[in-house]
Amino acid sequence: MDYLQQPQAIEAKSFVIIGEIIQQTRPDFRFASPLHEAVTKRVIHTTADFDWLDILWFSSDALQRLCGAITQGCTLYTDTTMALSGINKRLLAEFGGEVRCYISDPRVVRKAKEEGITRSMAAVDLALTEAEEKIFVFGNAPTALFRLLEHKVPVSGVVGVPVGFVGAAESKAALVESGLPAIAAHGRKGGSNVAAAIINALLYHLQAAQ
Repeated sequence: MDYLQQPQAIEAKSFVIIGEIIQQTRPDFRFASPLHEAVTKRVIHTTADFDWLDILWFSSDALQRLCGAITQGCTLYTDTTMALSGINKRLLAEFGGEVRCYISDPRVVRKAKEEGITRSMAAVDLALTEAEEKIFVFGNAPTALFRLLEHKVPVSGVVGVPVGFVGAAESKAALVESGLPAIAAHGRKGGSNVAAAIINALLYHLQAAQ
């Protein structure tokens, strides 16, 4: 059987197919900008789900603020090790940044047990004690997103796409209303893979712009 084997060729072909399907099924759909298109198509590539054309939400300043923070060498904080694993750390490091996940940090485990909260909430509390410029990347834990919003602190940006049935849609709706620079998802869909895909789309864009 003849099939593509080279990773870059497979990815390139996938994006061609995504573009063709959008053109065929949503001929009147228009992306707000080339970067908006790149982010949305990478999420579709990750999920094979074209609902993201309608459910991915961007605040007016999200792309500018997130890209600006990355180029300034900010620190990304994820709610899961899966999201951390999916982010292109080598490329992030080229801009002076790094990504951290405190979900298994002993301080977080202890605080969560003592206070009767989720480790995701305790991880947000710990991250906010650090001085670095911050982007929060949430793909799994609505409680982490709710906790960040409760603190009412300015951050460089939020990627908020928790997946699930308990609090996921509500936490993302709260993010949309928060006024923070953010990319979010309407409804229940999301995931750590989606969160990582959004960050990677920004990184690839910034790399190409250098």
